[in-house]
Amino acid sequence: IVTKYSGSLLLQKKYKDVEPNLKIKEVDGLELVKLFSKEMAKMLYRKVEAVERLVEAAEDADVYHEYNSSLQFEYYNAVLINEKDEKGNYVSLGNEFILEPNEHFNNLPVNTTSSNIQLPTNVYNKDPDILNGIYMSEALDAVFVENFERDPTLTWQYFGSSTGFFRLYPGIKWIPDENGVLSFDCRNRGWYIQAATSPKDIMIVVDISGSMKGLRLTIAKHTVVTILDTLGENDFVNIIAYNDYVHYIESCFKGILVQADRDNREHFKQLVDELQAKGVGKVNKALTESFKILRKFRDAGQGGLCNQAIMLLTDGAMEDYEYVFEKFNWPDRKVRVFTYLIGREVSFAENVKWIACNNKGYYTQISTLADVQENVMEYLHVLSRPMVINHDHDIIWTEAYMDSALFASQAQSLLLMTTVAMPVFSKKNETRSHGILLGVIGSDVPLRELLKLAPRYKVRTEIMRNVWEVPSSWPRPPSQPRPLNQPHPVRGDKLAMPTQSVTSSQLATTPS
Repeated sequence: IVTKYSGSLLLQKKYKDVEPNLKIKEVDGLELVKLFSKEMAKMLYRKVEAVERLVEAAEDADVYHEYNSSLQFEYYNAVLINEKDEKGNYVSLGNEFILEPNEHFNNLPVNTTSSNIQLPTNVYNKDPDILNGIYMSEALDAVFVENFERDPTLTWQYFGSSTGFFRLYPGIKWIPDENGVLSFDCRNRGWYIQAATSPKDIMIVVDISGSMKGLRLTIAKHTVVTILDTLGENDFVNIIAYNDYVHYIESCFKGILVQADRDNREHFKQLVDELQAKGVGKVNKALTESFKILRKFRDAGQGGLCNQAIMLLTDGAMEDYEYVFEKFNWPDRKVRVFTYLIGREVSFAENVKWIACNNKGYYTQISTLADVQENVMEYLHVLSRPMVINHDHDIIWTEAYMDSALFASQAQSLLLMTTVAMPVFSKKNETRSHGILLGVIGSDVPLRELLKLAPRYKVRTEIMRNVWEVPSSWPRPPSQPRPLNQPHPVRGDKLAMPTQSVTSSQLATTPS
């Protein structure tokens, strides 16, 4: 019965018919790899060129745009498009926006002639800064379309503004979550953070003295979590909590910095949630410990080898601790100190402000939970200033990730992808020396598009699988090489020290 219905006899006959014409031919594996690499490099370079055209268009548009504080105009809001009121009229910012399913975009309804705008819930959609940025960036639409016509393999192209709006091409209908909240903020995405700043070593110092009880500690915890969300694979971090004593919230990480990968960030978040306020705050000890760790890593050539910063979260400082900074940070000021005054009380605000201003940092006050997001993002703008002033248009490629956040509400099938991104600067003469970051241009590259170039019928499956084993093995356009004396990052996973290789299964769960 098996022989009758399996079709095995037919297959044997077909094989015998063609067997005389079959030949075994040797192939040069090295040449195949070279050819594959060359084709991938060409494809990736086309993506870079598309991003570069968008960056140039955005910077030129900003030069010719004059800020208008009373600007009023209608734009396509991705949440409000095609929405009507009870009278059947389109709501404000919700005009008709034609959407058609497109196979290239996983059959998601899109508009390939225009982009539209998404804003997180905490950003007012008619704020003057937002309106001016959206109006200025409308010049990108023509370049989006031109890029897609030049290279039909392009997928999502976008501009993430430093003010919070997200211009996406092709335009889509954006669906809030079940609570009506739009939590997606482009400034928290890995591609934005990596393009906007250089690698950084961060010591987070949080006050857990008795005065921090209640709402203040809740705000401080949320602030720490938000800071962690701005870090990526190229960054290094540790967290100290202080009262009468200095406490490493993870004792296994005492005296070191660990890679800010997803596992470590999530581990830190769990530990931060367990913090309790008691005792008297002695910030001088915490600052001293932080400076020592950063100096040790800097002198050893470890960590990010670029920016170093201390993030101080407290409800006030009794003094300015000038003697600490004189000993560890002046006159070179190699470590920036950012201070976050927690709560509404401003009795000791001057000292907290002085600490930031005299250490190339930034001071901000966080009075409510709603203030956290916008105030935390300011430190990224400060760290980006040297890069902006020098106009270093560094191209970055993210690690492979499953983008489960961007289109989860549209039930898009999850795709393993990488993103190429590039910062956008203000070139206006009056602001050139201020180092103003306008935002980041990005484009997604699904790895399936790269695999289409692979001669899979000529090589073994195992070889193709191994191409994606380690992110550093991806073929990329020419970029700045890693310094010869710089060691590869060592993961600080609590259960996997000192090192751990990255597998394809881990890549599939890495967020952007």
